[in-house]
This record gives sequence, structure tokens and C-alpha cells, in this order.
Amino acid sequence: MIKKNKLIDARNKRGYSQDYLAGALDINVSNYSRKETGKINISHNEWKILAEKLEIPMEDIYESDESIFIFNDNSTGNGNIVTNYTIPQSIWETQKKYIERLEDENRNLKDEIGLLKEHLKS
Repeated sequence: MIKKNKLIDARNKRGYSQDYLAGALDINVSNYSRKETGKINISHNEWKILAEKLEIPMEDIYESDESIFIFNDNSTGNGNIVTNYTIPQSIWETQKKYIERLEDENRNLKDEIGLLKEHLKS
């Protein structure tokens, strides 16, 4: 259960009540309150609606129920298009460890190749 502090802060900065945002989601205030406290999940579509009502990018308020990493991919070469990928933190950490292991193995193999080349020269 992760309290949605970014959402709460943004709502308070705008001076909006929980009732106002509950209405935007077409739910009662009690259910909306449970969403802010993390007792009930907020769907992706609900995050979009909340961001629109708060007039801010979704990334500024989004907080998952698990740790996440948002990867911005603007490799398309078109500066106007940015694709956000939401990756669970656990997967991101596993991939980082795997990449580090592959990099270590690559360095070791390069060192071994260098030793073999030296051995062949002598």
C-alpha cells in the first residue's frame, strides 16, 4: 500500500477537493480517498483523467503500487515523439545486474584474447 503523495500534493496545490476528482472519475469520495491512500489501485485510464483534470503531465503525479522506472525513448530521431515505458523496478534491477554481468564477462574475454595473442607472438 503506497500513498499517492504526488497526486495529493498536486490536488492540494490546485485547491481541488477529493470530491471534485472523485466526480471526474465517476466514483464516490470514499473510494477516491482509498485510491489516494493506496488501498485501491488507480487504473492507467484513471491516471490519465486525473492528470487532465489537474492540467499536468501524468508522469508528474503517477506513483505505482510497486516501484517503477519510467524510460523515455526518444531514439526515433523525431524530437516531438517520446515514448514512455513503465517498467517494474524489480525487472529493471534484474536487467541491470544481468547487463553488468555480461559487461564483466566481456572484459574477461577481451583480457583472455589479449593474453592468447601475446602467447602466439612469443
